[in-house]
Amino acid sequence: MGVEVSVEGLSKSFGSQAIWRDVSLTLPAGEVSVLLGPSGTGKSVFLKSLIGLLKPERGRILINGVDLLRCAERELYETRKLFGVLFQDGALFGSMTLFDNVAFPLREHTRKSETEVRRIVLEKLEMTGLTGAETKLPGEISGGMRKRAGLARALVLDPEIILCDEPDSGLDPVRTAYLSQLLIDLNAQIDATILIVTHNITVARTVPDNLGMLFRKELVLFGPREVLLTSDEPVIEQFLNGRRAGPIGMSEEKDQATMAAELANQVDGELTGDVRGVVPQLQPSPGLPYREGIRRRKDRVMAILHTLPAAAQHGIVASLTYGERERYGLSSARRRPVSLPAFGSGGDL
Repeated sequence: MGVEVSVEGLSKSFGSQAIWRDVSLTLPAGEVSVLLGPSGTGKSVFLKSLIGLLKPERGRILINGVDLLRCAERELYETRKLFGVLFQDGALFGSMTLFDNVAFPLREHTRKSETEVRRIVLEKLEMTGLTGAETKLPGEISGGMRKRAGLARALVLDPEIILCDEPDSGLDPVRTAYLSQLLIDLNAQIDATILIVTHNITVARTVPDNLGMLFRKELVLFGPREVLLTSDEPVIEQFLNGRRAGPIGMSEEKDQATMAAELANQVDGELTGDVRGVVPQLQPSPGLPYREGIRRRKDRVMAILHTLPAAAQHGIVASLTYGERERYGLSSARRRPVSLPAFGSGGDL
């Protein structure tokens, strides 16, 4: 199973410009998480900080008891071996075939024989749907294939943590759907901890076990998908609906007067199509094992159900199957929410 990544009070600046501050969250072991945020909020900077390419000024990043911000260089090197990274453009070497691109980490960081390298590379190419394309150059294949080749290369060292920086960037909706399915299938097969940075609302709503959002240099919220998809936090509602009305502006956040004016002048019907609510989560392809991360996440959600707003409770319970309601001791009478203390925004759940 993948390993847990614990981030505590992380702050990062470039000179006098704060990127984000006091970010705390936990990526649960073996689960898929998504980090959202408007452009320029430092999502890619956060990924680079997790693997030690950038060093935040304050906070801790704990993996297997090792703090990546304060450990010795040798410990950092060893911990980095737990990671596989899919960069936005695939980051492939243009003069190398797909086989050699995928084989590169094995040849650089291990002493495996070429026979063993070939076995592993072909296995990862098959896993990512690239069997038969191993002799092609990156310039000879589509953007979607380059993404999958980048993912195959990220997998060759059998990472326990996979980071994906906007994997849907430059892809059409169909290829994005295929790549989303591929990530879910990989998680079902290897139970790795996966973090995806994306702007894609469909990916955010249907793929992850956990969802978070960066805005105004802070982590607005991070937790199980059911909690964020039923959240009444304005910035989360606006982003998941892709609306103009809300705290997010074209370049800077809006002040209260601007938001009030927009709401007053709202065109009739512009707020229709609100996608708030727990939608079905993408499942592994037929024949693959059940994702254990789903059960672990739902156990956490049900443990905090009584602390959530009534609307969130209703949406969460309504999303459960009959068998799940039986498992958690929820009779049909309890499908109606009750008034309980409101769930506050901010922080890690």
